[in-house]
Amino acid sequence: MSDYEIIEIGGLDAWRDHFGGFVPARSRDGRRVVDHELTMQFIGMTANALAPGEEAGYWHTHSRVEELYVFLEGRGQMGLDDDVVDVGPGSVVRVGQDVWRTWRALPESDGELRWLCIRAGGEALPHIPDDSTRDPERPMPWGPSA
Repeated sequence: MSDYEIIEIGGLDAWRDHFGGFVPARSRDGRRVVDHELTMQFIGMTANALAPGEEAGYWHTHSRVEELYVFLEGRGQMGLDDDVVDVGPGSVVRVGQDVWRTWRALPESDGELRWLCIRAGGEALPHIPDDSTRDPERPMPWGPSA
C-alpha cells in the first residue's frame, strides 16, 4: 500500500472562500490549514488569501518552527522584526526561529494577496537529499516519450 494522500484546495480564486485556522476562535476567511486535512508528519502548510487592505492583525514568532512564505498573487508587505518588506508574485521569504512576523495586503493591490506558508521543524535538511533512491530502469507510468 502506498503512503500518499490527495486533496483539492481549489484554484487561487477560491482560496478566500475557505474559513479556517489552527483553532476555531482564531479562524478567518481565506485560511486553510492543509496539514490538518492530510496526515503530515514533518511539514505543515497553509493556503492563504487576504483582501486588499486586510492584515493579519497580530504578530507571532516560533521557537522551533521555520516558515517559508511563497507569494503567488497580489501585493503586500511583511513585518519581520523591525523591517518591512514588500512582497508579491514570486517573492519567497524564509523566516527563522524567534523572528517576529506579520503581513498585510496593500490597500491598492490589484487583487487578493495569495500565498502558501510552509512550516517545518526538527532536523536540518541535507544540502543534497541523502535518503533518495533512483531507478532509471523503471518505466514511466504514461508510456514511452515521443
